Amino acid sequence: MPWPVVSTEKVYENPWISVREDVVRTPAGGEGLYGVVTVRHDSVFVVALTDADEVLLVDVDRHTVGRSLEVPAGGSDGEDPLVAARRELLEETGHEAGRWVALGRLQALNGVCEAPEHFFLAQDLTLVSDDRAAQAAEGIGAVRRVPIPEVLDLVARGRISDGESVAALMLALVHLGRVR
Repeated sequence: MPWPVVSTEKVYENPWISVREDVVRTPAGGEGLYGVVTVRHDSVFVVALTDADEVLLVDVDRHTVGRSLEVPAGGSDGEDPLVAARRELLEETGHEAGRWVALGRLQALNGVCEAPEHFFLAQDLTLVSDDRAAQAAEGIGAVRRVPIPEVLDLVARGRISDGESVAALMLALVHLGRVR
């Protein structure tokens, strides 16, 4: 059950997020101040698995953290999550998938955010576009095909440090029976 809100004030908004400050009644009975970021549209994350048991990862340049190795992902822009996942896979990797599995829904940074996320496994991949200019416009420097054992090593060594990508990979590997 949410903490009772005594007052709330919107302090910032743009087309992607809004930020508000809530004065809340804590479980101990006192008052506290919470900054809450609300993502306007759900996000989608895709674990794209090739027939050769490789995961497609994008090497992307992020304003916040620099270079990051991640699964294809993005905002739903208000679309159905599966429609958005298909779009993001195509935009970021040039691939379409013949088989899709919904892996679940999580919340990002739930201590400070309202940010629903949807996770998918994409299989039976076909390369249909190789538009490197479009990828570069999104900060994607490369699309890598990484065997699952190497993906696990990259996670263990902290080379894949994006939390949502780690969550997506874990959900996919559990679904595939590769981890228990």
